[in-house]
Amino acid sequence: MRTLPTTMIRLLAPFAPLFSERVWQHVRLLLVGAILAPGKRTVASALRAVGLEEERRFCRYYHRVLSRAVWSGKAASRTLLRLLVEAFVPDGPLVLGIDETLERRRGKKIRARGIYRDPVRSNRSHFVKASALRWVCVMLLTPVPWASRVWALPFLSALAYSERYARREHGKHHKKLSEWAWQLLLLVRGWYPQREIVAVADRAYASLKLLERCRKLRKPITFVTRLRLDAALYEPAPPRRPHQMGRPRLKGERLPNLSMIAQGPATVWRTITVANWYGSAQRRVEIVSDTAMWHSTGACPPCRCAGF
Repeated sequence: MRTLPTTMIRLLAPFAPLFSERVWQHVRLLLVGAILAPGKRTVASALRAVGLEEERRFCRYYHRVLSRAVWSGKAASRTLLRLLVEAFVPDGPLVLGIDETLERRRGKKIRARGIYRDPVRSNRSHFVKASALRWVCVMLLTPVPWASRVWALPFLSALAYSERYARREHGKHHKKLSEWAWQLLLLVRGWYPQREIVAVADRAYASLKLLERCRKLRKPITFVTRLRLDAALYEPAPPRRPHQMGRPRLKGERLPNLSMIAQGPATVWRTITVANWYGSAQRRVEIVSDTAMWHSTGACPPCRCAGF
């Protein structure tokens, strides 16, 4: 395409087999418009950026790329991840970040939207609601050579529809964020069955069910998340004694809560130096680390708990 450099044409070539020849022409034009358009990347703004604001059949030719054209978003995500892995992480573990983002939308026809807490405008003392679509995104966390920090490169997303839309309008089972994360991680594990995968997420994904599923895979997924301060932690189960009757124990003695350990006078803190703390200079922090069993009925995966 004349409006794209030769380097970009080569980068986009792996995506061409995912579309028909006619749809692929419209896709490339929308991509050019999305790069050039300021503000929101809508179809209208993309066409306006490439000088097609007078196109009368924009709905038929360009809106249908997203609404009616037959192509697989899953296949496009797999192709994008393959290109990112080849460019940035050809070997070693794949570090994936999982988080949700809100797309603020209003209107009667946008039925999958819900009312959520706005993380940008809210704080501890002020709660702001937002009418939006909630997307669960999976990103490849990798250091970029020309940047001074690790970048999060998104390649896969899923629409986590609201509970009202799932149950009242379609009679579907409402899935939590942890269930969406599990399905997306399982998909990536199928794409890379032999690579080591490390998933990083916030406390919204600190679910015993999710951790247990990742642990029981044939090639387990290491999951790093923020643990609750009131989590029920236990020592490992003691070994069975000779001729002991009954089923084996699942856990040992109960340990204090993390909040009590952090404030306890007997806790020994260790000082370490963290490089590139949020992209800035080095920072010295105090940590205490230990291994415990986070237990709940039906699941008891081993997890390593650290406090800062």
